[in-house]
Amino acid sequence: MHSQIDSQAQTTFEKATFAGGCFWCMEHPFEKLEGVMDVISGYTGGHKDDPTYEEVSGGQTGHLEAVQITFDPSKITYLQLLEAFWRQIDPTDPFGQFVDKGTQYKTAIFYHNQEQKTLAEKSKASLERSGKYKVSIATDIIKASKFFNAEDYHQDYHKKNPIRYKQYRSSSGRDPYLKKIWGDDIKTKNVNLPDKKYKALSEKALKEKLTPLQYKVTQEDGTERSFNNEYWNNKNQGIYVDIVSGEPLFASTDKYDSKTGWPSFTKVLEPENIVEVEDRSFFAKRTEVRSKHANSHLGHVFPDGLEPTGLRYCMNSAALRFIPKEDLEKEGYGEYIKIFKT
Repeated sequence: MHSQIDSQAQTTFEKATFAGGCFWCMEHPFEKLEGVMDVISGYTGGHKDDPTYEEVSGGQTGHLEAVQITFDPSKITYLQLLEAFWRQIDPTDPFGQFVDKGTQYKTAIFYHNQEQKTLAEKSKASLERSGKYKVSIATDIIKASKFFNAEDYHQDYHKKNPIRYKQYRSSSGRDPYLKKIWGDDIKTKNVNLPDKKYKALSEKALKEKLTPLQYKVTQEDGTERSFNNEYWNNKNQGIYVDIVSGEPLFASTDKYDSKTGWPSFTKVLEPENIVEVEDRSFFAKRTEVRSKHANSHLGHVFPDGLEPTGLRYCMNSAALRFIPKEDLEKEGYGEYIKIFKT
């Protein structure tokens, strides 16, 4: 891939670094994602400067084989990259990956800032809670250190040596394992290209678009005041969309007065636009709700709601935009008019 990245444009791009065993098998899945600008195979996490493949593969340098990804956060979120990462590995193996064993083949997420660390921890906890695995997740979350590019012949190996690459993937056991764990899900809502209609925004665009309160809530996991927000008592018919991306989230038909002072719903309008992650802040275990495409913090979901779901999606008005029923067509949400017809 290794596209030429304009130095001026690069200032808006971000880095993500993942170790998932053999780096040949980690390049290709990320290169296919829209918003990923570059993927480089290399070594990181060890104690020797500029190590060679022979040194790393011998297990003497402490480095892990890894890939470093340059991505455009206005087109793909770090959370989406995490979801793609989990779908390429066996996160339960503490000794390596598939046929490759040794510390150099262990899995790890190398975070580049506090936000990445938080998202990685929440994503890992969510995977633990999903029930997909019968044993604990062994993938480490480590602060990023210097990344050393691997030798040229390792870069884009799947393109330079397609026959050998396919033979290796087939015989390593990686693909059969991933198919068994994820099934069709590996090709649909998480690893496919993100929906072009609903996109995240760059940091600059976010600050230009959002009010200080909207930014604090959606980007810094803040909470607005109860009974003193825009929609807690809104009784009009319509839908609620993400304030950043516009992705549909909730409908007024599922809204009710929870007596908490925040807009509350019994269910989600479009489950595919919601991500739920474990939240252990404030010395309590809660389930945080985030939007899929914009990765906005929306609120939390609690098991004390009304029937038929018994759930209470307690949201922040500052994370939402309300579109009245009569405006749905002109705003591009005409498909939802039918839910208000009797």
